[in-house]
Amino acid sequence: MKSNQELIKLTNKHVAQNYGRYPIGLVRGKGTSVWDASGKKYIDFVAGLAVDNLGHCPPTVVNAIRKQAGKLLHVSNLYHIEPQSQLAAELARVSFADKFFFCNSGTEANEAAIKLARRWFYDNGQPKRHEIITMNDSFHGRTMASLSATAQKKIHIGFKPLLPGFKYIPFNDIAALKKNLTKKTCAVLIEPIQGEGGVNLAQETYLKTLRKICNEKGILLIFDEIQTGFGRTGRLFAYERYKIKPDIITLAKALGGGIAIGAMGSTNKIIKSFAPGTHGATFGGNPLACAASLASLKTLTKKGFLKKSSTTGDYFLKKLYRLKDDFSIIREVRGVGLMLAIELNQPGAEVVTKCMKEGLLINCIQQNTIRFLPPLIITRKEINFLIRTLSKIFTKMEQ
Repeated sequence: MKSNQELIKLTNKHVAQNYGRYPIGLVRGKGTSVWDASGKKYIDFVAGLAVDNLGHCPPTVVNAIRKQAGKLLHVSNLYHIEPQSQLAAELARVSFADKFFFCNSGTEANEAAIKLARRWFYDNGQPKRHEIITMNDSFHGRTMASLSATAQKKIHIGFKPLLPGFKYIPFNDIAALKKNLTKKTCAVLIEPIQGEGGVNLAQETYLKTLRKICNEKGILLIFDEIQTGFGRTGRLFAYERYKIKPDIITLAKALGGGIAIGAMGSTNKIIKSFAPGTHGATFGGNPLACAASLASLKTLTKKGFLKKSSTTGDYFLKKLYRLKDDFSIIREVRGVGLMLAIELNQPGAEVVTKCMKEGLLINCIQQNTIRFLPPLIITRKEINFLIRTLSKIFTKMEQ
């Protein structure tokens, strides 16, 4: 493509219009930056919605893909797949889970978790325990079960009737949880930090109490770590920050270093309910995606990597708080690690557009919340450029 206009025209003609796309076409990426079809450079504070944690086209991942592409692309899960087995072993080494089911996306990972939770109670003689509690403002995916689990009315419009068996309660509210528990409750599905919902952090006491209640009631605790996993919060997994372990975890986004892959993990006791024939995914755990994931995980677990990104996140957060002190337009600053947000007292779409003109990609969610999900390799120099740019934009907006 010679220009953004040509790429946009082609997209509009042949691609379903289910996304509100910005008027640029990205064609190349390296590190923390991407370039559009007209050659303009942007520093990326979106990172493919928390997918590109190692940046764009990280050499280790690219080399792993090239090597695997010349060796074996796909054979299906009728057979044992070397990179898949190796990835499962590595994930088990760095997490609480013993075994993993592989799929292609986060929504599929959540579908798998929902099915596993219900199947586990069925296998243990309690088929009526099928209800799953989720949180207001959660986001768990776009397929029908994960859509039904998502407690946001705007996501449901036009797709009713939703699947039964889901109950929505307020986030960070133990009283509401206790009130809604019944003999039918089989699981609680929760994001330790709500991403699309506004970068809302679960309170540590809340999650610890939630874990205790689930233990007492024999309820499964499912952590949706699709966005928070793989270093986004300064730990490999967010549950490590809270010093508790879920029973089931769902993963995707950054798992593949830029390649589509999802996973659902659990303990031997629970995941044994995924017996042959209970669930599947044709492309799940394919050699190419698993090879990319192995390379990505190797970098993420390298000594000092996450500590450095965590320090960068602390620096970024302090800069945002200082920005809040200077501008009344900022209502609140939230986040941890490199999953940060500023909530404005007015719509934020204009801020996104103005940043784009200055060569910065940011993300607006929930109408007035600016979310920052940069690659974990983002530099202080790049953060400073963003802060200066936001300062100029907010100065003009408050005049």
